[in-house]
This record gives sequence, C-alpha cells and structure tokens, in this order.
Amino acid sequence: MTGVEYWAGTPVAAAIGRTLLHSLWEGAAVALMLAMVLASVRRPLARYAAACIAMLAIVAAIGVTLAVVWPQPAMRFAFPHAAPAGPAAGGGLASPMGAKPADVLGWLAPLWAAGVVLFYLRGAAGWIAARRLRRAGVCSVAAFWQERVEQLAARMRVTKAVALLESALAEAPVVIGHLRPVVLVPAGLLAGLPAAQVEAILLHELAHIRRRDYLVNLVQAAVEGILFYHPAVWWISGVMRAERENCCDDLAVAATGSPREYASALMAIEGMRAADGWLITPVAATGGSLMKRVARLLGRRSGRDGVVMPAVAAVLTLAVAAAVAVQGRPAPVRQAVDAGAAVEKTVVRTPVVKAPAVESPKKLMAQNTAPERQSAAPPDLPETYKAWINNDVVYISSDAERKAFLELTTDEERQKFVEQFWERRDPTPGTIENEMKEEHYRRIGYANEHFASTVPGWKTDRGRIYIQYGPPDEIETHPGGGHYVRPAAEGGGETQTYPFEQWRYRFIDGVGRDIIIEFVDPCMCGEYHMTMDPNEKDALFKPK
Repeated sequence: MTGVEYWAGTPVAAAIGRTLLHSLWEGAAVALMLAMVLASVRRPLARYAAACIAMLAIVAAIGVTLAVVWPQPAMRFAFPHAAPAGPAAGGGLASPMGAKPADVLGWLAPLWAAGVVLFYLRGAAGWIAARRLRRAGVCSVAAFWQERVEQLAARMRVTKAVALLESALAEAPVVIGHLRPVVLVPAGLLAGLPAAQVEAILLHELAHIRRRDYLVNLVQAAVEGILFYHPAVWWISGVMRAERENCCDDLAVAATGSPREYASALMAIEGMRAADGWLITPVAATGGSLMKRVARLLGRRSGRDGVVMPAVAAVLTLAVAAAVAVQGRPAPVRQAVDAGAAVEKTVVRTPVVKAPAVESPKKLMAQNTAPERQSAAPPDLPETYKAWINNDVVYISSDAERKAFLELTTDEERQKFVEQFWERRDPTPGTIENEMKEEHYRRIGYANEHFASTVPGWKTDRGRIYIQYGPPDEIETHPGGGHYVRPAAEGGGETQTYPFEQWRYRFIDGVGRDIIIEFVDPCMCGEYHMTMDPNEKDALFKPK
C-alpha cells in the first residue's frame, strides 16, 4: 500500500473530499448571487467590491464546511452507510465495498492536493518570470520622465517611491512589486506615443499602486490555486480582474479629464498586449478586455452581462446534480438491540470522549467483549436503560461513562446522559441528523441480520468487530471449509479447513495498517469466533 492509498483511506481525506464536493454548489450559489448583483450595478468600484466579497464568501463557506465535516475522535472508526456484500465467489479475495462514496471522497483529497501543487508550481514560475522581467533587459528612462512619474504619483496620492524603467522584454506597461513598485514600459513607448497618452497610461499604472492591486492579485492567485477545479471561482476571478482595470481606468480619466484621450492611449497599446497568458502575470494596464474597456469609456454598452445569468444557473444546476449523485445513499437502517433503546438527540455540546488506543491486533481480539463489559445494574434501573448501557453501547462506551451512568439515580438524569452521549459523538453538531448514532444502530441491525447463530449477531465476534470498526475493506470467505491451499505466510502446503473468514482493514486507528482478522467456525454451526492462530481453522490440526 502506497502512502497515497493510505491517506485516501483515512477519515481526514474523506472529510476533505466531502468539503470539495460541497464547494461545488456553494461556489455556484455564490456566483449566481454575484451575477444578480452585476446585472443591476454599473459602477466598477461596486462591482469589484461585490466580486471580492463573493470570492471571500466562497473561501469562508469552504472553511466552515471543512470544520463541520472534520472527523471527530469518536468517528475515527466510522465508515458511514456502507456494508459488505455477500461471500466472494469461489472463496477468493474480493472487495465487498465496491466504489462506495467514502472511497470516492477519500481519493478526491490526493487528486486535489496534486492539482494545488501543479498550480502553485505554475505560480512560482510566474513569480520567477516577474523577477526576471524586473532585472533583465531594462534601462533607466530620461530624467524628464522619472520626474514626471513623481509628479503624477503625487497627483494620484501615491506615497511610495515609484521607479520607471524601459524593458526590452515587456510587451505592454506593467507594474511589478508592492513594497518597491516598478513600472515597466516597452522600449520605444515613451518616444512612440504622444506625451499626453503616455501620461494617461502611467496614471493607470499608478492607480494600481495606489490601490495595492499587485498584492491583491497575488492573494487572488493563491486562492485560484487552492480552488483550481472550480469554474465559478475562475469566473469570479475574471470579474475581479476586469473590474479592477475599470476602476483604474476611472481614476486615470479623473486625473486626465479626457476619456477620449485615455481611450486613444489604450488603443495605441493594443498591439503591445502580452501573449503569454500561462504565467500568473503582475497587474498590468492590459488586464481585462481592452475593447470592452474602450467601449465603456466612450459610453457604449458592451452587453457583457447578457450570458452571465444563464451560464451561472447552468453551473449551479450541474454542481447540485453532481453533489446529489455522489452523496446519494440509501436511508440507514436503525435497529436497536432491545425495544425502546433508541433515544433522541439534543444540541448540548461537550468534549468528545476518545476510546483508549489499542496496542496490538491481539488486544483487538480480546477488548470490549459484551459479557466482560456488561455491568451489574442497580435494582431500580429500568430495563430500557439497562439494555442501552449493556447492549446498545456496550462496545463504544468508555469505562468512565459506564460508571457515571450507573451512578445516576433518576430517569431524567439518565435521559440527559444518553442525549449527551450521542451529542459528544455527533460529527456535525447543530444539524438534524446524528450520523454517528444512525451508523451505529445500522451496524447493530446488520450484525443481527448476518452474524446471528445461537446468540444474537451483535454479541458475536464478527458482530463486535463490525460494530466497532465498520465494514472491512476486503473479505475472503470460505463458508464451507474443505480443501485449502495455505499461503506462504501460513507455512504453505494443502489441508482441509473448517468454515472461516478473513477480514482485512486498510487502517484501524491505534492498531495499524493492513490488519487481517480471522474468524473460524469449528463447530460448523455458524458461530464464528475470532482467532489469532492460523492453524485453528485447520480441521486436521490437533492442538497440544
């Protein structure tokens, strides 16, 4: 098993995968609301602020979702809503789970992490290119233009010292840096355009510096890397960049007083647009759609919002459909050991009680058997609560919890204890469902249905392991016993065996990885018991 496979099988990976899944409809819903705002708001500053808020809202929603679905210590063994299939044909090794939702969600985490790494590598390449653009192939401008930049900076209320350099590599005016900003202009631009148009372009770049857009763009690129898979995020990011340019255009026009002069300057640099859109480029005067910017400056409607609402609505519909498809699951079967044992939940929040770690697979075999844990109950304890503590939660309650419960004297105290017991184990506090409670009773019901023999299924070894640790990842079953070829790990050779099963768990917290548990039915009566001795299933074996 590789490290990636191990990680994909953990509850943490499943929580990340579930968060990524929910982020699809959350981001699409935010994008839909932003589209509604953009349809009614025309001012670039308000549109830009709305897009920034939308981006922050997506990040916040994802953070809240991750906090809600993050696995609690009491849920480390839970594999919700999955049950093993029947015996594998031919007694071979089979995966009874198939492609269950938990597995799919777990694999989303490493795939997402790999994508984030690739996008951040792309970002690093862009940063290196920006550093190179700042230092390679540049030369100082004439003293007149440097003085003119200082004057324009004062007019734009820019307090930082701004350097102006000509670049043989830059294809359009560009700002690089936040603490020590530099404006790069293509070689020949200062001499090739009228002075008024050059000043208009410089005012635009100074507006970016005044607004700290270079720093904001870097943060924006970082969010894009984390949410690289989300089309709504890329759309919102595009709105932010376009409206950011419009905001700077308005500041430049306000400083020059001539929209037509500034529009002419934009048209003059149309042929200088940077063609390499692969890099995360610094904020530049060529951001957004240049023709749309010119049309806006000249008072012409561009119809840019005409397709926004239908497109985002389609994204929302598809995202919700995908979430429902992957998350869809049958309603869990809730079956208590005795009637009346199931109780309702409350919203009281108390710390999670973590079960003690198991030191070895042998302790896994011996711990928490029902007869050993069933305590002598006070004579006045009602049968409902006696069944709850000795049957329902016998495998998952701690010794301290059992002792505290048996010392209670009133039914009101016991009912409150039961409610808080499940609330402590609820992986999503504050919601209607308690997934841990529902999964626990589903496991009890499954054990009673599939593992019963002369005793109820929940009391058997298979039932105990299933209830505590959930469905195994693989089952090798030999329901009839008979001829068996021993693997090399068991000494090799051929023999005759009693009916037996081997359950494999990829990971059990506190026990280890690749845990194989063997159950043998030596009486051939359907009553399997757990064993650590591989020879015990051998019908020819004579114990000493």
